[in-house]
Amino acid sequence: MKKILKKYFGYDGFRPMQEEIMNCVLKKEDCFVLMPTGGGKSLCYQLPALKSDGLALVVSPLIALMKDQVDALKSCGINAEFINSSLSPKQISEIRFQAENKKIKILYVAPERFSSVNFQNFLKTLPLSLIAVDEAHCISEWGHDFRPAYRNLSILKDVFPSVPLIALTATATEKAREDIVGQLQLQNAKIFVSSFNRKNLHIGVLEKKQAFPKLVALLQRYKKQSAIVYCFSRKDTEMIAENLRENGFKARAYHAGLNAKQRNETQDLFIKDEINIIVATIAFGMGIDKPDIRLVVHYTYPKTLENYYQEIGRAGRDGLPSECIMFYTYGDTMKHEFFIGRIEDEELRERTQEKLDQVIAFAELRTCRKKYLLDYFGEKMEKDDCQSCDVCLFKNKQFQEIKSVRELSPGKKTKPHKNAGVKTVFDYDQELFEILKNLRREIAEEANVPPFVVFSNASLQEMAYYFPKTKKDFSLISGVGVKKLEIFGEIFLSAINNFMEENNISPKNILGKK
Repeated sequence: MKKILKKYFGYDGFRPMQEEIMNCVLKKEDCFVLMPTGGGKSLCYQLPALKSDGLALVVSPLIALMKDQVDALKSCGINAEFINSSLSPKQISEIRFQAENKKIKILYVAPERFSSVNFQNFLKTLPLSLIAVDEAHCISEWGHDFRPAYRNLSILKDVFPSVPLIALTATATEKAREDIVGQLQLQNAKIFVSSFNRKNLHIGVLEKKQAFPKLVALLQRYKKQSAIVYCFSRKDTEMIAENLRENGFKARAYHAGLNAKQRNETQDLFIKDEINIIVATIAFGMGIDKPDIRLVVHYTYPKTLENYYQEIGRAGRDGLPSECIMFYTYGDTMKHEFFIGRIEDEELRERTQEKLDQVIAFAELRTCRKKYLLDYFGEKMEKDDCQSCDVCLFKNKQFQEIKSVRELSPGKKTKPHKNAGVKTVFDYDQELFEILKNLRREIAEEANVPPFVVFSNASLQEMAYYFPKTKKDFSLISGVGVKKLEIFGEIFLSAINNFMEENNISPKNILGKK
């Protein structure tokens, strides 16, 4: 499996638990996987799909995400497609024909498809190797993002009893986990629960006083880098995005009030690095799989810790250090409680209030925030000092002014270091990194894909640190698989070698990285 991992994805080794999960799927066993965002959930079904005969079916609720994931797989030389409402009947018919003729290895579908008997019958004609249910918390009423269409998936085990089923989510309490396993009828499921501790995320809470100047100061630190700002209402998103533009930032609002064309355009500009700040409502989930988001700000705090954890999870998916800041004020509590008061079902109202109280307790903590967060999801942290939240880093007072929030990745020279759960941070050449970023953008624009589909920032940083001179050296860079070496090797090597000649630089021993 390591050979397949390197060949297609360009990685040298697995992350914690990945190999165990893959072996479980390959043995045709059902399993439930709880793994934080950025932990490598997708590989847990993508790699077994490549090693098995037949086609892997992946159920995903996020239409916008499907295209990104399929583009990324295709760029690695994997035959993947998706079926959802964004395609025409003719396009769907063509994909179905390809699937029936064994031309597709991984097929992504929206959960709504399973309400169609015609679609179920089509699936029965396919030699399915496995079924993966992504964002599995959506099937549970105890989950934070319940979607009725997911209830259609309870038929999967009835229709495909011998096909292994893998359910995956980044956020689920114990009650939600039990519900997911029951709803999907997983048989003797192996349960895999990874640590919720995203060590590369630095989290903090700021008093919501002079909030906009604080927001501007935060974003200034991440100039030209990707950020998401979460707000309470559509009106807030529009106003803040406009104010940020007036302050020289490339920002756009994103909420449910925009039509599909506007939302898609905004998302497209963001993933292609043409704008770098999205201002979104906390109520509206985004299908964003951008790995290099360096900052997530909650301008208004979210109503559940599940929402909070999922939203900060959009930061630092590439494993590099990232920052997550939440603004807190009692005034926002009143906004949340106004809507809670309008819930007619008494049990649901009490449950919603209880979840809000837990967020408030988190915001008002004087002890380690990560310990509290992990405890909420049923994980015990041995130490009382995570060294990656504001309380642990600055114990002198509860709220820190903006200047006190820990400075992080950008423009600061650091020696390569390894820390479990955090990718190596390189003392890379900033000038070459920018040259490679521009080259990546040109290639991505021509292919009409997001830049990260070509190479991640982490891969570019390795290139700008090691200065690979030959194709053999280039193949040792993390994220360079056989297909990417073949397509992009020469063009990137040309840029690197030109830079080395102009600046009289010698390559570093890339084998030393292992």
